[in-house]
Amino acid sequence: MKNKPFKFDPSVLGISRREMLSRFGAGFGTLGLSSMLGQDKAVAGNRTNSPLLPKAPHFAPRAKRIIQLFMPGGPSQVDTFDYKPALAKYSGQRPELVDRKSLRNTKNGLMKSPFGFKQYGESGKWVSDIFPKVASKVDELCFIHSMHTDIPEHAGAILMFNLGHIQAVRPSLGSWLVYGLGAETDNLPGFVALSPHAQARGKAANYGNSFLPGAYSGCYVNINSMHPDRIVADLKNQYLQRSSQRQQADLLTELNNIDLRNQQQDAGLESNIAAMEMAFRMQFAVPDVFDVTRETQNTLDLYGPTQYGKGCLLARRMVERGVRMVQLSLSIDGYDIAWDTGHGDIVGGHKRLADACDQGIAALLQDLKQRGMLEDTLVMWGGEFGRAPTSEGQKGRDHDHYGFTIWMAGGGVKQGFSYGATDDFGLTAVENRAHVHDLHATMLHIMGLDHEKLTYRYSGRDFRLTDVHGKVIHDILA
Repeated sequence: MKNKPFKFDPSVLGISRREMLSRFGAGFGTLGLSSMLGQDKAVAGNRTNSPLLPKAPHFAPRAKRIIQLFMPGGPSQVDTFDYKPALAKYSGQRPELVDRKSLRNTKNGLMKSPFGFKQYGESGKWVSDIFPKVASKVDELCFIHSMHTDIPEHAGAILMFNLGHIQAVRPSLGSWLVYGLGAETDNLPGFVALSPHAQARGKAANYGNSFLPGAYSGCYVNINSMHPDRIVADLKNQYLQRSSQRQQADLLTELNNIDLRNQQQDAGLESNIAAMEMAFRMQFAVPDVFDVTRETQNTLDLYGPTQYGKGCLLARRMVERGVRMVQLSLSIDGYDIAWDTGHGDIVGGHKRLADACDQGIAALLQDLKQRGMLEDTLVMWGGEFGRAPTSEGQKGRDHDHYGFTIWMAGGGVKQGFSYGATDDFGLTAVENRAHVHDLHATMLHIMGLDHEKLTYRYSGRDFRLTDVHGKVIHDILA
């Protein structure tokens, strides 16, 4: 008995045979024309349904993009930007003011900073000698000296700093931004995370989307893999030319869209369609954005030879091309909490880390300003907590989550301004205390988003970055 020939019934797709032939015929017939025009008709149609479409903010934003200069491991505030001359006066002693609960088991007393401090700029800001180039930009910076967080443990505090929660069960700040505002680029992710060697502790959670649709997830890049063609793994198709890939991508997208229309709404499928289109476009955009050899020698010299300096240059190149947020973490020798060397060696560890990032950070601020981008780019520097003013052993300092320093620049924040304060020894925030939730609320506000209205319903509850906390720090806004 002969098998009957298979006949495909287009009705299973929700369309007639005539409509199917019409769509497919028109689709393939316009491929050549769309290629000649440099823009694919099918892609333009997909863009209108993309979850990454630019969205209107809640109110007029002060900034369009964010560059987060993340310092995992806990840089010491009293050895960088929070000058405390009383440490030298009372070095080795334990005044009653510093006898906090978390330090009662510490045998050693106060330890003066091993670094000198000088005043810089018209603001007269005191800055440690280990950051001379950043110090030259203090009149561009807005310091918050009264930051505090929930726990003095790296993993949880890093997650709090990036997710607003001490467990890896929430979307990251960058994912919330792309969810709330969409992307300004068609061929690069809306959110990119970079590091010279190792990812910060917590890895993908620090730039992940959690329960938000996958289209809002960050994309991680290891700067140590600086070859532009290989910087994102499995990016290039070695078997098909671009035209063939375009045809396959368009056909698959059309079939997915038919399924999507039948299902009315499917966030997962929408994300998959957007991800496939993004993957196709990234293989041509990524080599361009990561090819720093296209910069002038003067620009390369400005950013310096370190991997973190290259990361700062890449961050500028990406936001220049429409990436909504770049998170650039500092790591050295594969250590995921680099500044934690402060336990045993503040002198060697902090000096080495500052040398690795000082020039690149100063260059980034200068370059953005020269290009007219600093005014609508928010740059933020800081770690998950700080370090205690007391000594640990002979040369180190333990964790301090009671009070630490971050700074911001551009994006509508006040210039040459200091907000809040720690006590005389730099241990505890005592004036205008600011929690990480307040920092997140403020950063969203700067981007034109109300942190109380930026919500996503999941598991029967409306979630937000700041949970049920957070107040905008209006005093730092210009």
